Amino acid sequence: MKKLILSLAILSVFACKEEKKQEETKVDTKEEVAIQPISASDLETAVIYEANIRQYSPEGTFEAFTKDIPQLKQLGVKVIWLMPVFPISETKRKATGGEDSKFATDFPEAEQDKYLGSYYAVSDFTKINPEFGTIENFRDLVNTAHENGIYVILDWVPNHTGWDHTWLKTNPEYYTQNDKGEVVHPVDTDWTDVADLNYDNQEMRKAMVADMCYWLTEEGVDGFRCDVAGSVPTNFWEQAIPELRAKKDIFMLAEAWEPELLKDGLFDMAYGWDRHHAMNAIAKGEKGATEFTSAMQTDFDRYASDDILMNFVTNHDENSWNGTIKERMGDASEMMTALAYVTPGMPLIYSGQEYDLDHRLLFFEKDSFPHIKGTTWKLLEKLATLKQNNAALHGGKASAKYNAIDNGKDVISFSRTKDNDEIVFIANVSEENVKANLPQKGNYLDFMTNETIELKGDAIMLEANQYKILVKQ
Repeated sequence: MKKLILSLAILSVFACKEEKKQEETKVDTKEEVAIQPISASDLETAVIYEANIRQYSPEGTFEAFTKDIPQLKQLGVKVIWLMPVFPISETKRKATGGEDSKFATDFPEAEQDKYLGSYYAVSDFTKINPEFGTIENFRDLVNTAHENGIYVILDWVPNHTGWDHTWLKTNPEYYTQNDKGEVVHPVDTDWTDVADLNYDNQEMRKAMVADMCYWLTEEGVDGFRCDVAGSVPTNFWEQAIPELRAKKDIFMLAEAWEPELLKDGLFDMAYGWDRHHAMNAIAKGEKGATEFTSAMQTDFDRYASDDILMNFVTNHDENSWNGTIKERMGDASEMMTALAYVTPGMPLIYSGQEYDLDHRLLFFEKDSFPHIKGTTWKLLEKLATLKQNNAALHGGKASAKYNAIDNGKDVISFSRTKDNDEIVFIANVSEENVKANLPQKGNYLDFMTNETIELKGDAIMLEANQYKILVKQ
C-alpha cells in the first residue's frame, strides 16, 4: 500500500507533478487491488450505478454499501459513480431547497443536527466525509469494486466550494467577488450554501487539478463525474483532463450536454437530457412518440459518432426534486426503463431504483429505503444480460447503429444493428390498442416473454402501454 507522509499544511499546490500531501497518515490496510484500465469494449456493454452513500442504507456508510458491491455485477454494473464523499461545510449548511430554501441555523438549535447539508457544499476536496466512515473504509470500497471488475469514479464539484473551505481564508482570490470585494454564491442560482470559484485565477485552476490528481494517484479511483461541468470554462477542461489522463487511463462523465465537452479526448460521456425529457413528457401524455424520435435525431446531428450519452429514468436530482419514476412515468415506467437500456448510450441505475424505490429521498436529511428485490431488480438483471451479450445493444464509442421506424405519434419504434445481431424495440405509448408496422421478416425472440414470433414485414398489434424487445434469431 502506498504511504502518505505526515506533513505541514500546504498553502497552495500548483500542479499534478507536485506531491499531494494530507495532514493524516495513510496507514496500511489490505493491498490495493489492481484492475486493468477501462477499455473501449467495457464501455460498449457497461451499466453505470450512482451510489448515494448517505441514503443507501440505514447506516449511511461506505461499509454498508461495500458489502453489496458484488451483487451489482448481476445488474451489469461496470462503473460506480459515488456522489460526493467529501466533508460538507457547516457554515450556511442547507436544510431545505428551492428559492425559499433555509439554512440549518434558521431552525431551533435542537433541530439543527438533523440537517446534514448538500453533498455539493464541499469543505475539503482531499478528505472523506466522517459521516460515511474513514479513509480506510473508502479504500476498502474501491478495492472491493476492483476485485469485482468494477470501476469507481468520484463526483467532483469544480464550480464552487462550501463556505468552510480553506481556500476562502488562504486564497480569497480563488473566488468570484462583487464590487465590494465580497465572495458570492453562483450567479442566477439559489445555491446560497456555496461560494463561486473564479476560473480567471490560474493558480486556483492548478490547485483544483492537483486535488483531482490526488484521488487518481493515491487512492486508485478511475475517473470523475463532474458536477455542472458546462458551467466551468471549457478551456479549464482542456487544461485539466490531459493532465489527469497522463496519470492513468480514466473515465470522465460530464453533467452537461454541450458537444464541445466530448471533443478531443475531453469527457467520455455526457447526459442524454433531451431524450430523458422526451421520455418524461411522453409518459405523462404531454407529447407523442415523435418527441423521442426528434430528440434522438437532434443528438445524432450535434454529437460525433463516438460520443457517449448517459440514458436515465431517474437520478438524485430527478428523484428528490421532480419525483419518483412512478410519479413521473406512471404505467409507462417499465417501458421507459427498457427504452433507456436499448437506446444508444450507457444506462444509469440510481441507488434504490433496483429495489423499487417509491419515495423521494430527502436531500438534506438522512433517509433510506428497503432492500427488497422485486420486479425492478428482475427487469434490470434481464436487460443487463441482453446488453452484455448482444452486439446490437453496444452503446460505447463503436455503438450499434440506430434505425428509426416511423409509426406515427403513438408508437416508438426502431431497430439496432451491429455485426450479425439485430434488436427491434417497439412501444405503444397511447392508452388505446394500436397496429404498428415493422419491415423486418423472419423469426424473432420476444425477449420479455421468451416466445418466438415470426415477423412478416407488416403490422403487429400492441395493447395500450405495451412494449416489445425483439431479438433476431
